[in-house]
Amino acid sequence: MIDSVVSATAGPGILGLVTVFVLAAFVGYEVVSKVPSILHTPLMSGSNAIHGIILVGTMLVLGEAHGAAQLTLGFIAVVLATLNVVGGFVVTDRMLEMFKTRPTPGPRGEEAKAGPETTTRAAGPGAGGGTGKS
Repeated sequence: MIDSVVSATAGPGILGLVTVFVLAAFVGYEVVSKVPSILHTPLMSGSNAIHGIILVGTMLVLGEAHGAAQLTLGFIAVVLATLNVVGGFVVTDRMLEMFKTRPTPGPRGEEAKAGPETTTRAAGPGAGGGTGKS
């Protein structure tokens, strides 16, 4: 009788695992919601690296799978991890696109070439485009 009680409490039961999962979800939400928007891109890049490691882990586990149920779950895990990594890179790329400068259209609707001959200056005293008279 004592052996059955000890063996039942020796490992983490399903209740313990669910408790850790729920607490981790709450802590993760609180941590991410407090991050300033300027740090989202670097954090996304870091989380992509972690998700890449997770993808490698799911492939290793899938390689050791035996039986239809394990193979199916392993395949689903690899697909979801791949979608997570690819989606993270797409979001990071879109966020970085917001910081790039766009070329201004030229006089005939063409894109202006980057260079000193196409830069525009404000007209006025000391700007090189005005007469200096007020």
